[in-house]
Amino acid sequence: QVQLVESGGGLVQAGGSLQLSCGPSGNIGELGTMGWYRHGPLNQRTLVASITRFGSTHYADAVKGRFTIRRDNAKSTVTLQMNSLKPEDTGYYYCNARSGVTEFWGQGTQVTVSS
Repeated sequence: QVQLVESGGGLVQAGGSLQLSCGPSGNIGELGTMGWYRHGPLNQRTLVASITRFGSTHYADAVKGRFTIRRDNAKSTVTLQMNSLKPEDTGYYYCNARSGVTEFWGQGTQVTVSS
């Protein structure tokens, strides 16, 4: 079964940058909206950013102006550039993609921002 695979997490000091990448493990077909979610310390999952197939983006208020989401439709990949990172950005980040009624999730990647 095709899955999404994330990479790019890690440990960074506050004010630093990381880029997360996500792509399919195989042929996944045409994807609709893609996005990144974060599991916080209370195990809540929140939407960080999303992007439609046509490039329309949505960001959580907490990351506006600091994070940028992009996608490559030909490769079915999505990236999240995270700048000016804060300790509250710490969490496990998951990639999500939708294709019709099917929803795909990655295994997640840990982002830790130290103060």
